[in-house]
Amino acid sequence: MSEKIKVPTMAEYLAQGKTPEVLFWVGCAGSFDDRAKKISKAFAKLLNKAGIDFAVLGTEESCTGDPAKRAGNEFLFQMQAMANIQVLDGYAIKKIVTTCPHCFNTFKNEYPELGGNYEVMHHTQFLRALINEGRLKVEGGKYKGKRITFHDPCYLGRANNEYEAPRELLQKLEVELIEMKRSKSRGLCCGAGGAQMFKEPEKGTKEINIERTEEAIETNPEIIATGCPFCNTMMTDGIKAKEKEDSIAVMDITELIANAADL
Repeated sequence: MSEKIKVPTMAEYLAQGKTPEVLFWVGCAGSFDDRAKKISKAFAKLLNKAGIDFAVLGTEESCTGDPAKRAGNEFLFQMQAMANIQVLDGYAIKKIVTTCPHCFNTFKNEYPELGGNYEVMHHTQFLRALINEGRLKVEGGKYKGKRITFHDPCYLGRANNEYEAPRELLQKLEVELIEMKRSKSRGLCCGAGGAQMFKEPEKGTKEINIERTEEAIETNPEIIATGCPFCNTMMTDGIKAKEKEDSIAVMDITELIANAADL
């Protein structure tokens, strides 16, 4: 992608004596993983299209500490969190939006006890709000009528009880939404959460992302929609293992909306 996307930093805003409407917290995956970078770009394009005054921290952004906490290193988590809170409060950040449910959950539920209090939104919630407010228009376009199944991220669904925002966005695209046999509160984890993303699986008869991918394939989808960069990786790996890459795409909901809008 060679076209320029306007993504200002908080430091640039501060230099102008201004404060953006929201901070877009990109996250480790969205910053460094080549696949997840595409999700970040798609979201930034949508923010620009909607005329949202937003900024990123850029090089001042660090890991939220989610993997450290899930892996049991509470000390490292608190060190990372306190450093982030210092940066966020230094910029007087009030509202954070992120494309990663892990960052979302950590900011929303674990930073307050350390003194970090912010309004935190997952990107599907934020996009739904923009559409409801008339700031962003979404039409079916190229995805109208396509068979799509949605995989619920654990930290968006069960951890924060948000099941409707992503589905409402898919309905705006006028797709044929087919639910897996285990969905919403009964959805099966992709296998990446709890810091499992960064280690090899234990011995067993089947890897959990393969099990989940098989459930998705049973719905005979053209696209598996996700709302988490970790889930995207695990489901993509599952599709590759099943040699279905030519017939089934794995895409974040943000990418679907951006593509439908020809951004």
